[in-house]
Amino acid sequence: MKTLVTGATGFMGAKLCEALAKRGDQIRALVFPDEDYSHIKDYIAETVEGDITRPETLDGVGDGVEVVYHLAARVLDYGNRDEFYGIILDGTKNMLEACAGKSGRFVYISSICACGTGRHNKGMTEDDACVKTGVFYGDAKLDAEGLVKSYGDKFPKGYVIIRPANVTGPRSVWVNELGQTIRDSLFAYFDGGRHSASLIHIDNLVDGLVLAGSKEEAANRTYFFRDDWEVTWKRYVDDLANVLDMKVWLSLPFGVAWLLGGVAGKTAHWFNGRPVITRHIVGLMGRDNDVDTTRARTELGWKTRVSYEEAMAEIEKWVKENML
Repeated sequence: MKTLVTGATGFMGAKLCEALAKRGDQIRALVFPDEDYSHIKDYIAETVEGDITRPETLDGVGDGVEVVYHLAARVLDYGNRDEFYGIILDGTKNMLEACAGKSGRFVYISSICACGTGRHNKGMTEDDACVKTGVFYGDAKLDAEGLVKSYGDKFPKGYVIIRPANVTGPRSVWVNELGQTIRDSLFAYFDGGRHSASLIHIDNLVDGLVLAGSKEEAANRTYFFRDDWEVTWKRYVDDLANVLDMKVWLSLPFGVAWLLGGVAGKTAHWFNGRPVITRHIVGLMGRDNDVDTTRARTELGWKTRVSYEEAMAEIEKWVKENML
């Protein structure tokens, strides 16, 4: 099978390329001009240089491709509306235009944030209504989902929308960036860290992506992917902090943290780099996002393969080799 992967050099994209290559796929990777792709070169058959925000660079990118995996997005937790919408919504539109009528299936990697960042989403199914909450990442993802659906009839094998929970594993933001924050600055739980961390290990997610790209039943469907671990944010943060030989003791009520995140977002131009707190992070770590994964399990045959204990052993090894 010939597949196209955008965001192929990123954390998720590299793992997907590896899995697809092991299956025997011929992978076309979309990369920026002069971007280093040495870590995926053994998995891919060809590269195409382009920028999803510049449609003139995407000519032919989807020609002859059976499945497009569109992962490229702004994954930072801060920024203004134009920064998020320019990449997430406009970039997705450019990819849809470039691939419509030329590729078989369009798999869009969205997020549980599209459901509404900052509210409890426990038990939510794919058919339940999503809401915008003013967090640009989630709002842009939701708008992009609607755009993907509107192009469904232009792909013979349909579209698939993937909403992963909080993706963890070596190099993920929930290990690298969270670990750096715990190690280098003052970190706080929200609501005492009592809510579910709603995690999914990268290998378990990639299993789902491969199924979504290949199963006929997935055409024009939306899927949640979340591991069945019963792990709170306190447990996960404490486990990560222990590896770093650190301890987290501060906790903020959700309402206070949400307010502070809003103020920090509006005054972000005063900060050099990332604000100390954002509504994106507060909304994920201060609410229960244990969405219902019944559809993925029944229609795709997906299940959690890597356990929490196995995941933390892998994370511990990586952190000790790269962060200490």
